[in-house]
Amino acid sequence: MSAGTGILASYEYLDSTVDAITGLRKAGFEVKAYAPYPDHHIEHALGYDQSPVRVWTLVGGLTGTATALAFTVWTSVDWPIVVGGKPIVSIPPYVIIMFELTVLFGALSTIIGLFVLSRLPNLKPSVIYDPEFTAGRYGVYVEADGARLDDARRILNDQEPIELREGQVAHA
Repeated sequence: MSAGTGILASYEYLDSTVDAITGLRKAGFEVKAYAPYPDHHIEHALGYDQSPVRVWTLVGGLTGTATALAFTVWTSVDWPIVVGGKPIVSIPPYVIIMFELTVLFGALSTIIGLFVLSRLPNLKPSVIYDPEFTAGRYGVYVEADGARLDDARRILNDQEPIELREGQVAHA
């Protein structure tokens, strides 16, 4: 188990937070941000792109459609019932089942993708946290060692944080 050192800066304004994150990322640091509500400025500064959960939904929906089609065709071929001279395998009656399984598999895969990509449940406690981050303040956490820690501290101090804390972080 190794221990690293991290710095947590608390900011009152969104602009200061975004500027600190941008400066840290330009310097090559990995940054974790805390905010009282989701904000697209912070997401953009952290380098987040569009959510990959939508791909999970698409794959789940297409899997549901294929599963429903395969199941209904297999059932019709395995137990053929000829009614009024109609074909054994006919797509129109299967559309309802295909739609339902598309929605079901799409919804379930969205939930699974959300949990996987969010790394939930998070069994490790937060490294450093301040309850003020839920009441209106913004937080920026960066982990570094030695001279890199001084660089990170300088970048964070450039944006005039309300509070600057250091802490030890244990890694498995």
